[in-house]
Amino acid sequence: MESQVRGGTRWKRFAVVMVPSVAATAAIGVALAQGALAASFSVSGQQFKVTADQLEGDGFVQYGAVDSGVTLAGDKTIHPVAVSAFNTATITNLCQSVVTPNVPIFGNVSLILHAGAASGKPVEASKLYIDLDDLSADATFTNINIGVAAGSSTKGPGIKSDEVANKQTNPNGFAQEADHASLSGVKQTAWATTAGTFKLSGLHMSISTKGAECY
Repeated sequence: MESQVRGGTRWKRFAVVMVPSVAATAAIGVALAQGALAASFSVSGQQFKVTADQLEGDGFVQYGAVDSGVTLAGDKTIHPVAVSAFNTATITNLCQSVVTPNVPIFGNVSLILHAGAASGKPVEASKLYIDLDDLSADATFTNINIGVAAGSSTKGPGIKSDEVANKQTNPNGFAQEADHASLSGVKQTAWATTAGTFKLSGLHMSISTKGAECY
């Protein structure tokens, strides 16, 4: 899925709009919502793309939700999302990219993050929540339950009980859960990610003035 962003971006806003969107994600999670996120924040007007060779997660739950946030122009907006949450996860060969459009002189400029590429040193996360709206992968689930109520899930970190107005999900709505989830060839677009801990082994961040993305 391609994220479409319309309108111009002022050069002075480039660092404010673009860098925190990925740097904050790198600090608190890779990536969904009344209580879908471990911390409450308004999502930015930019989606980011993520790829990974392998994601292995214990304690998995997934449910629908709504994130509220702002557009790049500052207008309030909402996004329907799927929450993918894990008690713990390891991610091999992670790539994350976000594009800021219409930067004067350069055009589309992207910030790209790589981590977990070295053998035996994957990215490690706990209490990981990913707010996504498109995902493709080869997936295997162990002891999966499909159709549980989101608020009744016991296998994953669950939805937050301290629900806030700008993160909405129905605790009685559809969810699926599993003891373990194994995903390979992961490609996804997301609005936000958060985690209790997020260890990025071999972190490398770079700027592309050609608007390059992970996929």
